[in-house]
Amino acid sequence: MCWLCDAKTSLQNRPAHRWSSRRGFLLASGAAAASGLLPATAEAQVDVGGASGMRRLVPAQQLENAAAQQYRQMMEQARRQRALAPDDHPQVRRLRRIARDLIPFAPPWNPRARDWQWEVNLIGSDQINAFCMPGGKIAFYTGILERMQLTDDEVAMIMGHEMAHALREHARAQLAKTQATSLGLSLGAQLLGLGDLGNVAANLGTQLLSLKYSRDDETDADLVGLELAARGAYHPQASVTLWEKMVAQTSGGGPAFLSTHPSGPNRIRELQANVPRVMGLYEQARRGR
Repeated sequence: MCWLCDAKTSLQNRPAHRWSSRRGFLLASGAAAASGLLPATAEAQVDVGGASGMRRLVPAQQLENAAAQQYRQMMEQARRQRALAPDDHPQVRRLRRIARDLIPFAPPWNPRARDWQWEVNLIGSDQINAFCMPGGKIAFYTGILERMQLTDDEVAMIMGHEMAHALREHARAQLAKTQATSLGLSLGAQLLGLGDLGNVAANLGTQLLSLKYSRDDETDADLVGLELAARGAYHPQASVTLWEKMVAQTSGGGPAFLSTHPSGPNRIRELQANVPRVMGLYEQARRGR
C-alpha cells in the first residue's frame, strides 16, 4: 500500500515508542459535517480523469470490510506492543484535527465516503510511513512526523494524498487487475455475479499491505490530495516543500517508501504547476476560518 512498506513486519520488531494501551478513536464522517460539505456541484480545480472502470470487478463493500479487518489487526498488534499512541497524545490530536479539516471535502470525490467510519491512529515506529486504507482507515508512523519535521501543511498534504488513493479507489482497481489476471476471469463471469472474484474480495486485506500503485495513480493522488488540503485551509505550496524533503531523504539510500513514491523533479514540477489552480480555494478557506 501507498507509504506502507514493510509495515506489518515493522510491528513485529521493537517499536521506537511505547505507550500505555488506550481505546482507538473513531472519526465518523458525520462528525466533520458541521464545517459544511463541499457542494456536489462544486467543480474540481485539478485536472484528473474518471476513476478506473476496472475497479468495479471488486465489490467495494467487501474490500472496505477486508481493509477494516486488516486495520483492526494492525492496531491491535500495535496496542499489544504498546506502540499505539493514546488518544491524548499531542501528535494524535494534531493528526485528528487535520483529518477533521479534510474529511468534509471527501464525498464529492467518492459518495461512499459519506458513510465511511473514518479512523486516525498513530503508531510508534521509526519508519517514514503513513497510509489510508479503503474505507477511510488512516495511520501515521511517528518516524514520518519526527524525522522529517513536518509542518501541519505538509502533514495535510500527506494525509490528503493517502485519502485520495482511497477516494479514487486505486487499491480496488489494482486488486481487480491482479485478481482478473490470476483467476482468468471473463466478462461472462462478471455478468453472472463476479465469479470467483466476489469470494476473493472478502479476503484481500493482507494484499493491501504490499500493494503498489501505478505512476498515474500517484499523480492522481498528488493532485486530488493537493485540492483536499487546499480546501481544508492548508497551504498548497507545502506539497512542493514536502517532496523536496522527500528528495533529501534519498541520501544514503533513502526510506523504503520511495520505491513506490518516486520523488523525482517531474513530480515536484507537476505539483508546482498545480499550486496556482488551488490557491483560490486555500485563500477562501482561510477567510472562512
